[in-house]
Amino acid sequence: MSKHEDTPGTPDEDVVELATKIFDLARQGETETLAAYLDAGVPANLTNDRGDTLVMLAAYHGHADAVTALLSRGAEADRANDRGQTPLAGAVFKGEEAVIRALLAGGADPHAGTPSAVDTARMFNKADLLELFGAA
Repeated sequence: MSKHEDTPGTPDEDVVELATKIFDLARQGETETLAAYLDAGVPANLTNDRGDTLVMLAAYHGHADAVTALLSRGAEADRANDRGQTPLAGAVFKGEEAVIRALLAGGADPHAGTPSAVDTARMFNKADLLELFGAA
């Protein structure tokens, strides 16, 4: 069997390596490179083993430009991870105002997820965000 033939049920190491690189680009906010991969065919809603999307990783790490680039390429703003958390709730938790605004501009629902962004804002007494979400 050659190096590039897969054993049934075993992920191709090259694919795993590429996916890991793309998730790292989202975490690091490497917007241009990330956008180039999506433009070349990488799925905008690619998820890792915890259900975190590229948008979730970019949002959680405070990269509003990367979030905007991903959303403009078809990524879902409200896609929850395996724990029911959305990118918007993660951005509220981290206090990333630019990301919050980018997600809202991209159609994120502050009531989606568990806990939702509204619930998270209430937990941390973020009256300004509750007002922004229309939940004050």
